[in-house]
Amino acid sequence: MHKILVLFLGSFMLFSCKEKPKETYEVTESSIKIVTLNYEDLKPLLHKNDDKTYVVNFWATWCMPCVKELPAFEKLNAAYKDKNVEVVLVSLDFPKQKESNLIPFVKNRKLESKVLHFDDANEQFWIPDIAENWSGSIPATLIYNKEKRKFYEQSFSYEELQHELQTFLN
Repeated sequence: MHKILVLFLGSFMLFSCKEKPKETYEVTESSIKIVTLNYEDLKPLLHKNDDKTYVVNFWATWCMPCVKELPAFEKLNAAYKDKNVEVVLVSLDFPKQKESNLIPFVKNRKLESKVLHFDDANEQFWIPDIAENWSGSIPATLIYNKEKRKFYEQSFSYEELQHELQTFLN
């Protein structure tokens, strides 16, 4: 099932992949703009070597387990943003659904974490490059800092997520 999802997503992205202009992530009362990145653009964000701990969640608006766990990431972001922790939500929504689904979803849910849109058809490269053991299914989360890195192919409750984050902060 997971491999079918990855193949479908990859095929869809391959046929709809076009060079897109870079946008900025900006939330205002009237509009939300979310940057769309390919893997070349995303990779540096997955390998920062500074004093922060990064919690990077791969999700999509059409993934019910992903949507169910988003409040845990939002709560973590609120609780730890002043403690050198950055939560980044990387949406794998289909490119044609960014304007119709993703942006309204972010606006309606009032997401405060940084949201990025990922669009890259070369999933045979970027999936194993992010995590060797990743099947490509979502939700999936990468937690890392300059000393430690761990990938999770699972859903999280807030308590589970906070517990995992603490292993990076202690």
